[in-house]
Amino acid sequence: MAALNATIVLLDWTLGCIMRHFLSALVLALIVSLSTCAHPASLCDEFPTADLFGSVEDPHGAAVVNATLALLPFNQEAGLVTTTNRDGRFEFHDVMPGRYRLTAQAPSFAVASAELTLLSGQSNHADLQFVRVTAPGEQVNVVASEPSLTPDPSERIIIRDEALEANPGRPGALISIPGLPIETASGGIKAPQYFAPGVAGDHGEPIAQYYQVGGFLFPNNLPANAHGNGYADPNPLISQGIGAVQVDGGAFNVREGNHSVNLAVAYVPRDRVDPFVQLSGDYRDIDLATGWSPSDLSTLAWVGLEVAYGNGYLDGLEHRKQFKFNGYRSFTYGHHDLTLFAIGYYGFSAIPGLIPRDVPVPGDTIDPRQSDHTHTSIFIATDTWQFTEKQQLQFSAFFRTYNLQLRSDFGDGLIQQSEFRTVAGGNTIYLHKFRKAISLLGGFDLKRDAPRDLNLQRADLNGTFQPITSNDLTLGFATPYLSLDGSLTRYFHYDIGVRQEEVFFDNVDKINPTKSFNTQQGLTLPKGTFTILPPPGIFLPRISFSLGEGFHTNDPRIGNVGDSPGTILVPSFASQLVLQKNIYQTDVRITLARVTDAQQLAKIDPDTGLQQDAGPSINRSITVSARRFFSFGFLQGSFARADAHERITGRPIPEAPRLIWDAVGGINRLPFGLRARGEFEFVGRKFLGNDAIGNTLTAVPVREFRGSVQRSFGEGRFDAGVSFLLADGYTGQTVESLALSSETSAPSPRVVGVPLKSYASVSFTYHFGRNHATPQ
Repeated sequence: MAALNATIVLLDWTLGCIMRHFLSALVLALIVSLSTCAHPASLCDEFPTADLFGSVEDPHGAAVVNATLALLPFNQEAGLVTTTNRDGRFEFHDVMPGRYRLTAQAPSFAVASAELTLLSGQSNHADLQFVRVTAPGEQVNVVASEPSLTPDPSERIIIRDEALEANPGRPGALISIPGLPIETASGGIKAPQYFAPGVAGDHGEPIAQYYQVGGFLFPNNLPANAHGNGYADPNPLISQGIGAVQVDGGAFNVREGNHSVNLAVAYVPRDRVDPFVQLSGDYRDIDLATGWSPSDLSTLAWVGLEVAYGNGYLDGLEHRKQFKFNGYRSFTYGHHDLTLFAIGYYGFSAIPGLIPRDVPVPGDTIDPRQSDHTHTSIFIATDTWQFTEKQQLQFSAFFRTYNLQLRSDFGDGLIQQSEFRTVAGGNTIYLHKFRKAISLLGGFDLKRDAPRDLNLQRADLNGTFQPITSNDLTLGFATPYLSLDGSLTRYFHYDIGVRQEEVFFDNVDKINPTKSFNTQQGLTLPKGTFTILPPPGIFLPRISFSLGEGFHTNDPRIGNVGDSPGTILVPSFASQLVLQKNIYQTDVRITLARVTDAQQLAKIDPDTGLQQDAGPSINRSITVSARRFFSFGFLQGSFARADAHERITGRPIPEAPRLIWDAVGGINRLPFGLRARGEFEFVGRKFLGNDAIGNTLTAVPVREFRGSVQRSFGEGRFDAGVSFLLADGYTGQTVESLALSSETSAPSPRVVGVPLKSYASVSFTYHFGRNHATPQ
């Protein structure tokens, strides 16, 4: 352990030294590059032919070896052909100038292509990325336009068809993201929390969540929520309508703002679904989902409905019911691509809640009155206007309503947290790709978030709720941002940007009017990434350095010192080093990350409504992952180790995982036509806090093995499958001061959690309309 901590400290110091110097060198190199490229193209036309070089990557950014590249003159069927080397690179030399179509093909991937113009006397550059995996026998062509800016080298894309459902037929996370544990602390329909190495999700404070509609990132986090500062709930989404999940570091992407500190997760809807009806369930739960798309395959649209009832697997019945509607439509009108997405959701559940880990509790609940009642509606519209080949303008708008009534008992009696809010906003982005050396992205985000009747109440001896806090809030966000992206040479890529956050707070305290306030604060958040691409044939990794500042909004109800408000914006500084190499067709990555948070009063105690000090802190982590595709499936493994503690006291950050193991794989061709997916995840012991006499309290390790086996019948019209979870440990482990009704001792700090239960469920799916080789 000492050796590992010393290694992390040494890597952290080295990374810090490198990061201090690379931005200045980057700016100097950018100036030199732009000055040498500022001449008109005609001055460079000294040679009659052109060269083309580039790379091919899979959906996760890994190099694809032996991909076939075809360079075809426009409107012709014959051209030049080559293959990628072991680094995923390709080159064409002495090509006549003109318009061409470049296509890439490789087993298990849909064809990717792009149109480009080769200029004489220049070394032209084009990168292609496969955007999806094909099922066996499936033939799909995907035309990829110029790739969008991807400033974060740690970005990952988890394709829905190769991932496992985290909770099939049950609420919570839709997809299990390898290496990122997700927990639901109380069961029922309560929103799950993501955890990263050294990071406790804490209801979304340091982890942002988005729905990616067209090119727009709709922010799903709800700051100053009745039950958590940054509460992000994926429950309203229908699993079958999600095509992929994108994950990145958060702080390095200029388009991501509030709560994008340690991590950002974006759910990407499909363009279409095969019309289906699916019934899944077990002895406690039942779920019915259906989806429909028009028969015309060129129409990008679908509608989905889902109804679910269930009682969970604990002794206390949840009496859960959920109703979901998702609708998607995308169409092209001239140079405009318009995308619409709508959500309607209603959910109710009696939640078991947290119980002591050390003693049995009748009914698996300390208070059967606990419940969760939520409903939301969301409408998103985005228009992408491609008015020239190199210029793009995007307009987006959204509106949301949200209601929550949550009744919980943390050992000090039943409390009720409630609110109703409306959220409205919009976004505009301008993208101009001048040349390979530079692309400009400028944008502006605008949002108004208005929680009303944000109340915390406690039940008295008669069961009547008495108010503790009651607020009306208005949070306004106005955020311009700018980013420059490009390649200085074929071996160097840069992305630098800045985001200016202006946040407006209006806090009306309806119980203590003297604590009401209205204020405005701003933050300037610089971001930058510099990537070194080794020359072909050299056994060196791709090296990426990233720097970025992030932030999250503090709940304005907390932090009041006397009559003055506390800190409402909490900045953070993140740095990252990523080493990536394709070794024997296996994508290997090593990520070193360091995040520091400012002093903050970041939490509300659910029992008292008072603030809790949580910082300043530092988190240093190392993650090693490897991934490989085979003709019959895929395999991925990852290991993460972290050291997260407060910078002043040295005290470990409670509930943050220090050790995460993850292995996931899939096989598409098994005997009897079976297909299988499996994942094993291990989260080591976590520091939780101290008891009344100062002894350290820790979480027990959590082990989960989830899997699914499916088979198609009737030429793909009908699917049957089994999903299962084998689990050991507790979810939502934390420390609460409580005493059970059967105990005579005074309340004392003790470890609580929700026991994990193993289960298996079955599903039956019918596909309408036409035969399918395999289901989506």
